[in-house]
Amino acid sequence: MTVRYDRLVIATGAKPVRPDLPGSKYEGVFLLHTMDDSFAVHRYLTERNPRAAVLVGAGYIGLEMADALTQRGLEVTLLSRPDTVLPTADPVLGGLVQGELERHGVRVLTGVIAAEINQTATGRPSRLSVLDSAGAKHEADLVLLAVGARPDSELAGAAGVKLGAQGAIVVTRQMRTNLADVFAAGDCVETYHRLLDVPTYISLGTIAHKQGRVAGENAIGGNRIFAGALGTQSLKVFDLAIARSGLSERDAREAGFDPVTTGFEANDHKAYYPGAVPLRIRLTGDRRTGRLLGGQILGNRKAEISKRIDIIATAIFQDASVDYLNDLDLSYTPPFSSPWDPVQMAAQARCSKLPQVVGSI
Repeated sequence: MTVRYDRLVIATGAKPVRPDLPGSKYEGVFLLHTMDDSFAVHRYLTERNPRAAVLVGAGYIGLEMADALTQRGLEVTLLSRPDTVLPTADPVLGGLVQGELERHGVRVLTGVIAAEINQTATGRPSRLSVLDSAGAKHEADLVLLAVGARPDSELAGAAGVKLGAQGAIVVTRQMRTNLADVFAAGDCVETYHRLLDVPTYISLGTIAHKQGRVAGENAIGGNRIFAGALGTQSLKVFDLAIARSGLSERDAREAGFDPVTTGFEANDHKAYYPGAVPLRIRLTGDRRTGRLLGGQILGNRKAEISKRIDIIATAIFQDASVDYLNDLDLSYTPPFSSPWDPVQMAAQARCSKLPQVVGSI
């Protein structure tokens, strides 16, 4: 069937990476990306009552599932290729997340990958065994492969749409492709990175929604511009929350900045008010200009972690200096913060190592 159009929006999203792993097609081995994938996992959990799970991949999906499956009573083993879990965070924070996982009974193995999956017994559920790259075997009733996603751009490419970073669709900031009257948005396209001023690939729902609005408005005659992204994101792991925005020190150095990162610890609110918990904040700024490049925050999940990273994201979005964080008129009441919010205290610690840019936003 042929469908005619005046304007076309491609929004095919992303698809999970299925590693070239022997045994990955066995019953009880799952990818997790779409709602249908989640329904399939839920049915298996409900109908088969698995007792143990092996999770391959220690990014956002792997950590969220380690939390969820442990809460359901499963014994969970997590295999991480990097030497720390959550490789998008600085290693010192990744280590703290690993400690939280282990405190709740998750068995974490870093620096290893899955090499092979074998079916050791049939039944309901099937018994599986995962052989890792160190030669160890891990028995399980359920295996989840969470090793990332890639843009679903094959159809667009076959139609003549230009592809770029990681095979994602190349778009302008109006979300136009190289084909006339064809737009694209979401996890299938490149993302303009506001700090780097170049296209990259970031698969996040928040970004997809913004790009979809731009593409939709422009497809009906508008002139909206995608403002760009910073990769701002947050995650809950048991009783911890961790969030980040902008560039890590490693990212900044690779991009040609001269970064300086400082770690700072402060209570989330005044200590004389009951229930204060420590926050660990890392701010990265450029040594030459004092520009704020990135931030990461870790602490108790009830400590307004997501909203505090939004302060940092907003400042980065406006090309602010680290020092500028001190001038923000943030709310204060003892149950929630301090007269200087912890983000501002971290900025003050950071400013001692950066040039002062008077009047800089």
